[in-house]
Amino acid sequence: MEFFLQLTINGLVVGSIYALVALGFVIIYKSSGILNFAQGEFLLLGAYVFWAMVENVHVPLPWALALTVVFSVLLGLAMERLVLRPMIGEPIISVIMVTLGLSSILRAIVFGIWGTDTRPFPSFFESEPIHFGPLPIARGYLFSVVAAGVLLAAFSLFFRYSRVGVAMRATAFSQQVAQSMGISVRRIFAVSWSIAAAVSALGGILLGTLRGGADGSLAVLGLKALPVVILGGLDSVLGAVVGGLVIGVLENLSGGYLDPVFGGGVKEVAPFAALVVILMVKPYGLFGKVRIERV
Repeated sequence: MEFFLQLTINGLVVGSIYALVALGFVIIYKSSGILNFAQGEFLLLGAYVFWAMVENVHVPLPWALALTVVFSVLLGLAMERLVLRPMIGEPIISVIMVTLGLSSILRAIVFGIWGTDTRPFPSFFESEPIHFGPLPIARGYLFSVVAAGVLLAAFSLFFRYSRVGVAMRATAFSQQVAQSMGISVRRIFAVSWSIAAAVSALGGILLGTLRGGADGSLAVLGLKALPVVILGGLDSVLGAVVGGLVIGVLENLSGGYLDPVFGGGVKEVAPFAALVVILMVKPYGLFGKVRIERV
């Protein structure tokens, strides 16, 4: 039972970060209908920039975090202006292919600057874990789940109550209606990409904290948010949260119990297997809006 609880808690921690990264997918999809396959590279680049700020420039941690977020916001704005805006009016599949190309370019830039070796993060927390009854929880894990939870709650309030958040929701509902109400759809696109890049960078920093450093596999971990967001529903913030927690727990439980039986690999496959099963029952995800199209 203790082993099960430990795996579940670790899964919730990782799942909360998956949910944060999945939020970036949802934001861009809700505002523009585009699935951004460069989201994992935003995560990767954010983690490496944070490492460079701390280790190379010796910026204090709070300032390094703030500067990384600012860098990511500017990156998102630049990508929207240079990549998305010229593609307005083009077929969606063409835009998706462009984001795939963008992911390759960003990954090549990261590896060209920092190489493929792991860049270890400094130790931010004491090595002594915090005990909840018989369960030891690493301080980094506890910090990550709290930070991800606070960020998800903050963005949820932002979308519900802020003027920009309401404008983003209006644009997601109908771009034509939003324009008729005086909302600049292009500006909303830019805000969406900047927020998506920022939340992915924060997710990369949190994952780097858990893993002890930044390396190329972070981009792959970023793409693990894709089954999360499809499972929860491409247009649902709540679905991103629930899907992230479900995938995180499922991944850890399958790794703990099934990997030793089958010799490994189940942990990586289990989320996608669950995704197929869920989509057979609910094609729009757990919380996605059902779209009825006239044929």
